[in-house]
Amino acid sequence: MPDTISSSAGILPANLTMDLAAWISGFDRGELPAKIESAARLALLDTFGVGLHGQGEAWTGIARDWAFGATAPDRDDAATVWGDDEALLRTSDAAFVNGIAAHAFELDDFCQKLHPGAVVIPAALAVAEANRRTLGQLVTATAIGYETMIRMSMALDPNQARLRGWHLTGVCGPLGAAAAASWLLWLETEQAAWALGLAATQGSGLFAFNADGAMSKRFHPGRAAQSGVMAAELAARGFSGPTKVLETEDGSFLTAFSDYADGRKLLDGIGKQWELLTTNFKPYSCCGSVHAYNDCGIAIRNRLGRPPLPDERVVVGLPRVVDVQCGYPYATGTALNAQMSARYCIAAALTDGAVLPDQFTEERMAAPELVELAQRIEIVGDERLDAIYPTKYPGWVEVHGKDGMLREERENPSGAHDSPDYRAGLLAKYEALLGQKGAALKSLVLEGDAATPVADLLASMR
Repeated sequence: MPDTISSSAGILPANLTMDLAAWISGFDRGELPAKIESAARLALLDTFGVGLHGQGEAWTGIARDWAFGATAPDRDDAATVWGDDEALLRTSDAAFVNGIAAHAFELDDFCQKLHPGAVVIPAALAVAEANRRTLGQLVTATAIGYETMIRMSMALDPNQARLRGWHLTGVCGPLGAAAAASWLLWLETEQAAWALGLAATQGSGLFAFNADGAMSKRFHPGRAAQSGVMAAELAARGFSGPTKVLETEDGSFLTAFSDYADGRKLLDGIGKQWELLTTNFKPYSCCGSVHAYNDCGIAIRNRLGRPPLPDERVVVGLPRVVDVQCGYPYATGTALNAQMSARYCIAAALTDGAVLPDQFTEERMAAPELVELAQRIEIVGDERLDAIYPTKYPGWVEVHGKDGMLREERENPSGAHDSPDYRAGLLAKYEALLGQKGAALKSLVLEGDAATPVADLLASMR
């Protein structure tokens, strides 16, 4: 076979699935650089914080009720809903519930048009708990899962896949979860390839939730985590998946979701150039694509000392994909409608100087001053932003008033991976979510010995 298969739909290196599976199954924990271990521990802490915070949301409760009614595992194979006293769900269902909780209020990490933490970490922890793994092994599996999931989005060309209506968290998430679970289950290369194949055939997730603010966006990471765990556990039992699922000409995962796929991005530099380091955390509880605009709006609010007046123009520049995704006219609806709305989030930043859960109550989302401002914000396209999004998440906001024009621009938001305040900001967010209740968990995640049983993590969540 040729080294690569080129078609109008993309570039597909031969043996891509097996080569990725070999990297996953052959990865030794000792290969994980200290910098990557530190980044993975921060990702765990951030996801635990938002996941515990999200357990109280209505959609998490619905998923929890379904999961507890549908499964009755042997206690030896069970996994825990974060914060509960004991393990009562089978691993895939615990991953499902915790994945939804981690994505429950738009507070989870993001990069390359997807949310890796809400998928990979619930899957990895459930498998690690059920199989009595250690903290160090969980950290390694998390890094492997992140790398697989993020690179899968990069290989698809995330902008193009998004413009076809795909929510890439649901599309790529099963493969990231399967990669983490495969490593924790010690699968051989062929079994890991089966797991990737079974995961890929479950990849899905439509952006139709934007039409009415439906709960399906919260469903996608939970389902992706569940699918990846199921795929790895089935592969471990001998259930085969397609070992050419990424590169086959008829039915390739990559070309099914994108006309611009480049499979080389999956393996080029893998294990040396870690995409985990490009992950951003969320200081605001809304779509990550509008975080830079929140920063700009708050900065302008601070400079003005007041919100924009009714006769002052507010103009913002959006990349095309963000305009399609978040630029719709604002009308009062569900919290998700507001969290995904660039207009509403910018209006909240300019008015309240904050874009946090308090800005997404029914009363605040319907406040006349916020609705009026959101509805008159002018959106223009900006090709400069198109060129760097979503490798970066840029944005700018202008307010044109009687005293002239105020403009703020950001190449990346304040929660970006390259921010000098990244670690401090992430820790401050964790403290704000959990306070003193989360102190023991924080200490264990960031400073715990690699040999610590993951059961100790679950205990500290109670």
